[in-house]
Amino acid sequence: MASAPQLPLFYNGLEPLSSETHAGYRMRSVNAAPFLVGQHAVPLTVEEFPMVQRFMPIVFATGDEPVPLALMGLNEGVNVFIGEDGTLTEENFYVPAYVRRYPYMLARLRPDAQELSLCFDPTAPTVGAFDDGEALFENGQPTEFTRNILTFAEQFEQAAQKTGQFVKELREMELLMEGEVSIQQDGVEQPFVYRGFQMVNEEKLTNLRGDQLRKITQSGMLPLIYAHLFSLALMRDIFSRQATQGKMPQPQLV
Repeated sequence: MASAPQLPLFYNGLEPLSSETHAGYRMRSVNAAPFLVGQHAVPLTVEEFPMVQRFMPIVFATGDEPVPLALMGLNEGVNVFIGEDGTLTEENFYVPAYVRRYPYMLARLRPDAQELSLCFDPTAPTVGAFDDGEALFENGQPTEFTRNILTFAEQFEQAAQKTGQFVKELREMELLMEGEVSIQQDGVEQPFVYRGFQMVNEEKLTNLRGDQLRKITQSGMLPLIYAHLFSLALMRDIFSRQATQGKMPQPQLV
């Protein structure tokens, strides 16, 4: 995931949505996300763990400020759930909120600004001065469609803050460790070994002090931790999908 001063993942630019500048703008409905083609990892919020664990492995990025990630492939440039045209290959699938939020997001227009403004990626092909699509403004005021976009962006921001606190507490309890997964493919002598991500240390989790265990149980962290741990079994499913799709993995992850 990109970090300041770079733009966030998927975004090529950010422009504040304005009732004056974008009075005639509309948003077209699409059933494809070309920006997801070849994207193997997508940021998550903790509120999504229970749903995501059914479809994708959940890991944590490396670095000083790790974020949870849903793995859509085990290798850079590989997404086993998205076709070459950007459409989902699965009928029953959970699309992370980070993807559904695009091309909008809340952002500070200046580093010293206190308030967040609703912005959009002006390079996105879904937003523009079109004749068709959902109007973003009427009579100088945001439409209900735009108000719903703002509400979703606000909810995402709140969930992101909760996620940051969740990761902070994991780190304070020293529960995160460098991850490694070894997968043996039939007919191949050497196993494929994936590293470059973080995961919860089950041994440390089991040996937590009573007060620490009570804390994460009462705060609701424990079910989220186990959703993450259970989801790791899907690594082999992703590996199998890559092999079936002719996207043979290399021993490298994120």
